[in-house]
Amino acid sequence: MHADQLFQISSTLAMIGWILLAIFHKTLWISRALIGTIILLMCLLYTWLIAKNFGGMQPDSFGSLDGVAALFVNREALLAGWVHYLAFDLLTGIFIVNNARKNGIGIALLLPCLFFTFMLGPVGLLLYLLIRWARTKNYWIDVE
Repeated sequence: MHADQLFQISSTLAMIGWILLAIFHKTLWISRALIGTIILLMCLLYTWLIAKNFGGMQPDSFGSLDGVAALFVNREALLAGWVHYLAFDLLTGIFIVNNARKNGIGIALLLPCLFFTFMLGPVGLLLYLLIRWARTKNYWIDVE
């Protein structure tokens, strides 16, 4: 399968995951279902892409911005980076939903956080953290 096809499949899976997360945000099973399916598939794809392209990586590839940029000249390495973002942003969305449920933060405040996490990762997480802090008056997060 070509990188463009894998890009489309992984992006579609991520979108499905985000839609399911938004719809079923109140349920306890959604996190387990998404981690056990969509995120697992992304992890497998990422691992395969990295293993397949590992030979092109130099030991100092991550030591400079130019080194990282050179890694992404390869389309499959670029795809691996994209899948990495998709998986970890969705995992961040799962954290947000679970933490919002524990802190009684409703869907009206949750949806913008999820949207921005989907589109801009850390921006959405920052928005959630600020909302959570304002609502709970507690800066520290209990991750259990």
